[in-house]
Amino acid sequence: MPGPSDAAPFWETGSAREKATALDPERVPAHVAVIMDGNGRWASRRRLPRVAGHRAGAASVREAIAAAIELGVGCLTLYSFSSENWSRPRDEVSLLMSLFVEVLESELDSLQAHGVRIRMIGRREDLPAGTLEAFVRAEEETAGNERLDLVIALNYGGRQELTDAARSLAQRVFDDELAPSDIDEEAFSSVLYTAGLPDPELVIRTSGELRVSNFLLWQIAYAELWVTDVLWPDFGREDFLDAVLDYQDRDRRFGGA
Repeated sequence: MPGPSDAAPFWETGSAREKATALDPERVPAHVAVIMDGNGRWASRRRLPRVAGHRAGAASVREAIAAAIELGVGCLTLYSFSSENWSRPRDEVSLLMSLFVEVLESELDSLQAHGVRIRMIGRREDLPAGTLEAFVRAEEETAGNERLDLVIALNYGGRQELTDAARSLAQRVFDDELAPSDIDEEAFSSVLYTAGLPDPELVIRTSGELRVSNFLLWQIAYAELWVTDVLWPDFGREDFLDAVLDYQDRDRRFGGA
């Protein structure tokens, strides 16, 4: 995990340490989902190749994981590569797929030491063999960890997920395993990629864009949205803290008066 030495405070600035005193540990969101946006713009502003932005973004992933653990978040989902991202230049996609493997292999021991369980969601059949093998290996090796569920949305699309769920339920009806009248919200949730996980209570989006980009469309029905203009490679642990504190200030009524 990223951070200062064990003797140094986790919150690196005085402002962050002061903010942390206002945190209510009983009201930390159980599941935080993040739309990590802005790697390309970060690189462009520095006249660097886009892959430099993706590499810089990997450091922010470490920061987000560390902050989630520090705050007591139980599940962190990161939107890493959408089903639409295949339309990007082939060289960029290839480098991204290699970067996933590189980061997994370099961080796996640290994730294990901190009790992080890795889970990948998305369609696996289109992924390069090496990328898929790295994720499967990481899932298997961290399966017993319980401190934080780290969910990586890779080749993921919300509409694809809903389509796959509907197809799964239809097949069960066709096989006489399920009656159409038994299909309710609980049954539908049980065949989503995120089955067994709580729905996100907080969605963070970086780079200032005001859209959900086909991300967890079913699961974020009542999630609180927090948008920042900060580009993903500049997103740090204090930004994560700011998002959680803002979440705690909101009155969550779930459609009630």
